[in-house]
This record gives sequence, structure tokens and C-alpha cells, in this order.
Amino acid sequence: MAANATNGALSPPRGVDHNGVPEVRRSTIFLHGSLALPLAVYGYPLAIWLPAHYAGHLGISLSMIGLIIMVARFTDVFTDPLMGEISDRGRTRFGRRKPYIALGAPALMISTWFLFVPPEGAGLVYFLIWLTLFFASATMIQIPFRAWGAELSADYHVRSQVTAAREFYYLTGLLMAAAVPMVIEIFADGGAVTEIFSAIWRDVTGAFTGELMTRTPTSRAALTGPVLMGLAFAIIVSVPVLTLLILATVKEPPPALRERVPMIEGFRHLWRNGPMRRILIIAFLVIAGESLRNAVSLFFIRDIIGIPTIGAAYFLYFIAGIAAIPFWLWLGKQIGKHRAFMVTLAFVSVVSAANLLLGRGDYLAFFCLFLLKGFAFGGLQFLPLAMLADVVDIDSARSGGRRAGTYFAVLGLSEKLAAAVFTGLALNIVGLLGYHASGGVDGSTDIGVLSLRLVYCLGPIGLYALSLPLIWSYPLTPKRHARLHAGLERRNIRRAIAAGMERPTV
Repeated sequence: MAANATNGALSPPRGVDHNGVPEVRRSTIFLHGSLALPLAVYGYPLAIWLPAHYAGHLGISLSMIGLIIMVARFTDVFTDPLMGEISDRGRTRFGRRKPYIALGAPALMISTWFLFVPPEGAGLVYFLIWLTLFFASATMIQIPFRAWGAELSADYHVRSQVTAAREFYYLTGLLMAAAVPMVIEIFADGGAVTEIFSAIWRDVTGAFTGELMTRTPTSRAALTGPVLMGLAFAIIVSVPVLTLLILATVKEPPPALRERVPMIEGFRHLWRNGPMRRILIIAFLVIAGESLRNAVSLFFIRDIIGIPTIGAAYFLYFIAGIAAIPFWLWLGKQIGKHRAFMVTLAFVSVVSAANLLLGRGDYLAFFCLFLLKGFAFGGLQFLPLAMLADVVDIDSARSGGRRAGTYFAVLGLSEKLAAAVFTGLALNIVGLLGYHASGGVDGSTDIGVLSLRLVYCLGPIGLYALSLPLIWSYPLTPKRHARLHAGLERRNIRRAIAAGMERPTV
């Protein structure tokens, strides 16, 4: 094959990128992202419904639930890096990432059922065991899946599309997860759902007539048991179907010329990767802020605002998140991913602070703010992951390997530790200060109710603020990534020639 000598550079064959990897079709991008759907379905109940069920229905204190979540999550300190290293080094006829996803799927299905549908009398030990097994099985799927996505393309903007497609499915999964409790709420007490939206309509029309109504909202406990059972069925059905789809239809990229990097050398390169260290800190702070809010979200919506239809609220929230993905993708192209992420955090902070002004029965104002927060959710989800995919290229330039699995494992570990610590912290704060999940506002102390307000509204803002300077000065801009990618391209060509491979041509 002849070389294309234009500008002294070698051009890759048509349909192949500069690393010798076939260009990624849009159909491949969307097929690959589909596995994010069931991964989202389990994330929603873990954050919103599970603590409320084990506290309200099984009688475990919120502070103890927070402690158990922290203990179970800390097992990821060992399992996440191990899974990343194993999947990076693995060599099978089926690929590096696929075998672990296939093994993790049945484990996730079994642990989901026992965790989401506990028997009467289940206590602390039961909760700890099945939560730990659940986290371990989720790691077997999530780490290889994320790493696989980072390796589909080396292009800066194509990676944004890969991440956006995955997050589209993630938000779709969250939408499905919110639809399950909404349907259960409607069948259990359709009148409550009707009441909420009728009240919102009266507020809208009253804003023009000046006849805003004072009302006492319907009070009823969340249907946590039936909701969790419905969500368990959704996960058990969707996980095997979509796992088989992605394994059968999406190919892994072929091995690079040098992929295996000794473990100690690899972690040395990772630690010296300045943008990676920055991404880890940013992700930790942002996930910490979101976890503070999510841990008490159900209690704030149900007991402070007085909305019993939690599923309907989150259903609309995730619709707004899905609709906003093209906007955040466009903004990332216009001003860079890190600048777009900073805009997202500033926007969310303003929305969060505004919730502090709301009281019981403020349905219209709450839903407006909740939809605005949902609009920003897409940016919070996919922009940091798209940034990390670019950071992996720095490691490839220095170490000569492709170790996306290790990088996504370390990022996942940072996120999980943040979720564990700050979920536990939020539940301990409100629980120890006198808020009781089973008693609501009437059965809680004034300071407990105030702490619930402050944790939900203001807690995330302080953590976001700490991350903003790091995002503002983030060094891996599109121009720098283009230079980095060009260097990787030249090195791959030199290696191909040194290995006696034919030069690529157009």
C-alpha cells in the first residue's frame, strides 16, 4: 500500500481513524450506550427510595442506614481498581471488556432482588450483606462498560457523542425508573396525583386572577415497598436483554501495539497526570453535592413541600434532563467541555438556593425549580465523563498503553466514595438532629426539619463552589487535545513502520 505524502504525513485508510481503529458509526454509538439504561434504573432507587424504605418500613434509623451505606461503599476501594486493572489486562477471544459485563449481569439481577425486596424483619446485617454484593456486581459491569466507551474513538468531539449517547440512555433509564413509582402511585391513589396537578393549574390561573388558594395537601406515606419491587422487576428484565444486545452487536476496538503497562508504572503515570488529579477532585466535590441532596430529596419533597407523588415529580425531572442533552453537547462544542460544566454548576446552585424560599403547598414554584434542575442534570452527568475520556490520552502519550479501564475505575471509585460519605453524612445530620422518616414533620424536632431544609438547599452549593476554580483553569482544552492527538497519531505511525506493517493509504 502506498503512502499519501501530502504535507509529509501518512493518511489512514478510509473508514479508519489515526490509531488504526475503525471510525465509529452513529448506530454503534447508540447501541453501545444502551446498557446505561438498566444501570440508571438501579441508581435512582438507591439514592431516593431505598433509605426511605429501610428507615420507614423496617424501622432502621436514618443515621444507621447512612453508616451502612458508607461501610458497603468502602469495599469499592478494593473492587474498583481491581476490576479496572483486570479488564485492562484481560485477553480473551471475546474481548477485554465483554466477559466481565457478561458475568456481572446475573450477579446484579440476584443481588437487586434481595436488596430491593427484603423480607419482614430484615435488619442491619441483611442490608449490609446484600448492599455490598450489589455494589460489587454493579462494578463488574460499570467499569468495563465505561472503559469500552472511551476506547470507541480517539476524537475529542466523537467522544462527547459517545458519552452523550450513553447519558441519553442513562436519563431514559432514570425516566423509566421514575415512571414505575408514578404508575404505582396512580393505581394506589390516583386522586393524590390528580390533586397535585389540579393544584398546580389553580396556581397558574390564580397568578392572573389574583386568587391564589391556601390548601392543606394530602398527606400519605410513600409506597416504598411496592415501588422497590416494581423497580426490581424492571432491572431484572432490562439487564439481560440489553447486555445481550451490546455484546452481540458492538465490537471492541482491536488491541493497540502496546497496551500492557506494569501496574506500578501505570499508577505512577496516573498520579503524574495533572488533569486526571483535577478531574478526580472535581468529580468528588460534585458527586458529594448531588449525594447530599439526593439522600434527603424524598423527605424534602414529601414532608417540606407536601407532595406525595414523588414518582410523578421525578418523571418530569428526567424528561427535562433528556431534552437538555443536545444543548449541553452544543455548549461543550462552543466553549469547551470544562466551561460548559462550570455553567451547569452555577445554574444548579442558583436553583438550589431558590428552594430555600419554598414552604408546604408551594407546588407550582417547586415544580418549576425542579424542572430547571432537571434541565441541568444532563450536563452534570455527561460532561465530566467526556472530559475524562480526553484525559486518558495523556496517559497513552506518556505510558504507551491504553488503560481506560484503570482510569474509569479510579474515577468511579472517587464518585462512589463521595456518594458513600456524603449520603451517610446527610442522613446522619438530619437523623441525629431529630428528623424522623416515619413521622415526617409532625414527628420530628424543629431543628431536624431545619437541617433537612439546609442540607437539601444549601449543602450542594458549598461543594460546587470548591470545584469552580479547578474547572475554570482546567488545562486540557480542545486545542491542546488536538495537539496531543496529533502526537499520538505520529507515534502510532512510527510504531506501525517499525513493526514492519504496511503503511496506510487513502
